[in-house]
Amino acid sequence: MLKTGKDHIASLRDGREVYIDGRKVADVTTHPAYRNAVRSTGRLFDFHSAPENRALMTFAAPDSGVVANRIWQLPGSYAELVERRKALEAWTELHGGFMGRAPDHVASCIAGMYMGLEVFEAYDARRARALADYYAYARDNDLYLTYVIINPQADRSKSAAQQKSEFLAAGVVDRDRDGITVRGAKMLATGGIMANEVLVTVIQPLQPGEEKYAYSFAIPMNSKGLKILSRKSYEAAAGSVFDNPLSSRFDENDAVLYFDDVKVPWDRVFVVDNVEMCQKQFHATPAHVYQNYQAMIRLSVKLRFLIGLARRIADINGIVGFPQVRETLGQLAAEVGMVDALVACMEVKGSQRGRYFVPHTHTLYAAQTLTQQLYPKVMTTLRELAGGGMIMLPSSVEDFRNPELASLIEKTQQSPAANAVDKVKFYKLAWDAVGSEFASRHTQYEMFYAGATFVTKGHSFRSYDWAGAERALGLMLEGYSLADEVPELAAAPAA
Repeated sequence: MLKTGKDHIASLRDGREVYIDGRKVADVTTHPAYRNAVRSTGRLFDFHSAPENRALMTFAAPDSGVVANRIWQLPGSYAELVERRKALEAWTELHGGFMGRAPDHVASCIAGMYMGLEVFEAYDARRARALADYYAYARDNDLYLTYVIINPQADRSKSAAQQKSEFLAAGVVDRDRDGITVRGAKMLATGGIMANEVLVTVIQPLQPGEEKYAYSFAIPMNSKGLKILSRKSYEAAAGSVFDNPLSSRFDENDAVLYFDDVKVPWDRVFVVDNVEMCQKQFHATPAHVYQNYQAMIRLSVKLRFLIGLARRIADINGIVGFPQVRETLGQLAAEVGMVDALVACMEVKGSQRGRYFVPHTHTLYAAQTLTQQLYPKVMTTLRELAGGGMIMLPSSVEDFRNPELASLIEKTQQSPAANAVDKVKFYKLAWDAVGSEFASRHTQYEMFYAGATFVTKGHSFRSYDWAGAERALGLMLEGYSLADEVPELAAAPAA
């Protein structure tokens, strides 16, 4: 059943073990490190459950008839894929793309795995049944999932089994008729503070002999023995929404999860003891493409927001008429338009996979490769356009409470396109998007959420139509020869 924001927020008061600043958090929904981000998540659920948004945001599950969020939809055609994308765009606009692990991301991953259910069935019919049942359960109960699919960095020159501690990376320590027991750490539970459940697996290649780290399962965030170790909260340091409009509301947080002998029942286990299947669940099914297609939809919305900042900076500073500024804005517009075009191309070039219509693989990986390079470039361009405008701002909203300071702000924060309050409001937003600690985290996130650049370039290499390129090259080479210009060579016997 569709949840409201109130329903979702209530579901987070479940006794989960969250730790920050040396203390256990009693209630993530009221704690100053998380409460506004929790409310922002609640707003997503209010939006999709509102009667006026039902047609856009929901579909009837074909097997159960339950009205579900389109994040769980399994498109059977190009038209349905586009319909789902429009819902994801509308949701993303509520947070400007700054919640990278909003509920639509991991839902896309689970849905993609389900689209490739035959891969799981070829591996183990019981594990396939567990996945199918879980997909339906998560969909019908409107769950918010995060995931942890990376092992702790530690010594990256060594495999999981070669680290100093056998269970630094979470591994299966025991099993019985009821399920498996897991011990160790996983990262990076972005959004985990606000999620209902977590998908736990590994996307990094494992070696033979590392089967204890080769699993895939989903459990509630309040599972016994699961400890959630929060990073520093940017929200906690954001004194007011006016001064920190993004970090005060959209800091989804990141966390390390430590599994202190967590018991996972068999009906929640999708893969166990199988190194090959851990890779197949992502790359032999549509999961990896489908989840990252969602990420590119989110990023396209975010880039539209950022180019809006760029144009407003030019207007606020009165420089939009400068030829070099218009050239800069034109370049940004072309690059952001390229991302929109790549998203559309993923859909247009998509193909049928059995009953399902999935985005085009190489276009997705091309977009990821290019946008990893584009995002920091956009950040630099925004800094260049703004100059000191994002720095020389009133210290806080409190300055406006002082009549003398408010008068000086009115005199010093002048603009041909806005009054002093609106100029300060805008540049506070711009700084939070570009220069704050929150913004720096987002630059790091957009550069690495899909993996290091060699990983995305490797996906692009692996998925490109090299045979088509070879045919094009061969056709050209076949169109001429040396013998055409030196006939005697054609008559000479072959060596």
